[in-house]
Amino acid sequence: MTVLGSMRIAISGSHRTGKSTLLEELSERLRLYSTVEEPYFLLEEEGYSFATPPTLEDYEAQLERSLECMKLPGRDILFDRCPVDFLGYAMSHENASMFDIEEWLPRVRSAVRTLQLVVFVPLNQGVGKRIHEERRWRLAVDERLQEILVENALGIGVEVLEVRGSLEERIRQVLDRVQ
Repeated sequence: MTVLGSMRIAISGSHRTGKSTLLEELSERLRLYSTVEEPYFLLEEEGYSFATPPTLEDYEAQLERSLECMKLPGRDILFDRCPVDFLGYAMSHENASMFDIEEWLPRVRSAVRTLQLVVFVPLNQGVGKRIHEERRWRLAVDERLQEILVENALGIGVEVLEVRGSLEERIRQVLDRVQ
């Protein structure tokens, strides 16, 4: 068991990048930390029905639930996703023009500033000439998250650790940062 200083850490990234697996492995090593499930699963447990594919309203519901999760008191928490994830999804959605980011930004900035670290798991950029539509969607979300988190394009102002490599390498990068 690893003992680290108290921190609130969110794992962020597009879907199917390995962020939930990273969170599971970190929670095994950081046993004093509690984990907060991804808003999608929390909403599903509460009876929310998502469309397939998700609508802009579905992403807004997840954003709202994520903002609520950020209000949890205390430290030593690992969050599966943070509000920025849902900004990335909403801004990449086919109906993005209907998403009023200015309405959400003050609350997102405030909520994300309760975190000491966002661990960003980028999409593996090795794509072939033919990109499957699902991969194209994941890439669009990944690009938005890069802009928001790594480049700080929206002035979110949180420390971001971009992790790469194998699962073990990613775990080591996080542990090295928080020790």
